[in-house]
Amino acid sequence: MSQLRNIFAALSLLSVVNPIHAQTTTSNRTPVLVELFTSEGCSSCPPADALLAKLDHDQPIQNADIIILGEHVDYWDNLGWHDRFSSHQYTERQSQYSASLNTSGAYTPQMIVDGTDQFVGNDVAHAQRAITHAAQTAKLNLSLSKPIVDARKVSAVVTLSAIQSHPNGDLYAALVDPVDTTNVRNGENGGRRLQHAGVVRSLQRIGNLKQLNNAPLSFSLTAPADANIADMRIVVFAQQSGPGKVIGAVEASVTP
Repeated sequence: MSQLRNIFAALSLLSVVNPIHAQTTTSNRTPVLVELFTSEGCSSCPPADALLAKLDHDQPIQNADIIILGEHVDYWDNLGWHDRFSSHQYTERQSQYSASLNTSGAYTPQMIVDGTDQFVGNDVAHAQRAITHAAQTAKLNLSLSKPIVDARKVSAVVTLSAIQSHPNGDLYAALVDPVDTTNVRNGENGGRRLQHAGVVRSLQRIGNLKQLNNAPLSFSLTAPADANIADMRIVVFAQQSGPGKVIGAVEASVTP
C-alpha cells in the first residue's frame, strides 16, 4: 500500500508540471508515442494504467504532444481472468520489442517511449525523462484527413506535409478507445473496477514511408462490434523496422 501511495503522490506532482488540456496540439509540440503493455489480470498494472491516463489527459511535458497506446497482452488470460481487450498481436509486438531492445523478456506493465526507451510502466520519473528526451528529436510532419465512418469501417488519408529526408520505415494505424472501464470478477484484480486509457482495438500496418513520400496514403480500419466508433481515435505512426525508433506520429478523433 505504501508503494501505491508513493506512485499516486508522484502522479499528482507530475500533473502540475506544465499542464496542457488533453489533445491540444500546437506547432511547437513534438509528437511522442507512449505504448503501455498491460493486462487486466496483472495486479501491478492499474498504477501504470493510471499513469498512461495522466500523461494523456494532462500532457505534462513541455514541447511534447503525448500520443498513447494501451496494448493488452494475452499471456495473463489463463491465470484467472480473460482480458476482453487482449490480443496475441500485442503480445507478439511486445516480444519483438524484447528482441530489439535486448530485454530479458516480456513483462507487464511495460512502457515504451518512441520505440527506444523501455521501463516498468508505473515509473513516473523514468516516463518524464524519456518523454522529455524524445520531444527533443524532430519528427516527420504527418497529418490526417477527417475520418469517414461507414458502418464499422473507419477510413482516412495520411499525408506527409512536406518533403523530408528520412530513413526507411513502416506506417501503422490504430483504432483506439480513449477510455474504458471493466469490473474484474476474478484473478489478481478480482473485485476491482479498472480504468483504462488509449486502449488499442485494432492495429495494422498500412504501408511504408516510400509510398507516403510519393503520394498521400488511404487506409481503412474495422472497429470491433462492442466499440463506440463515435468516441474513438485514430493514431497513425511511422516506425523503423525492428520494431525500432518511432519517427512520426499523429492522431485524430473519429468524430471531431
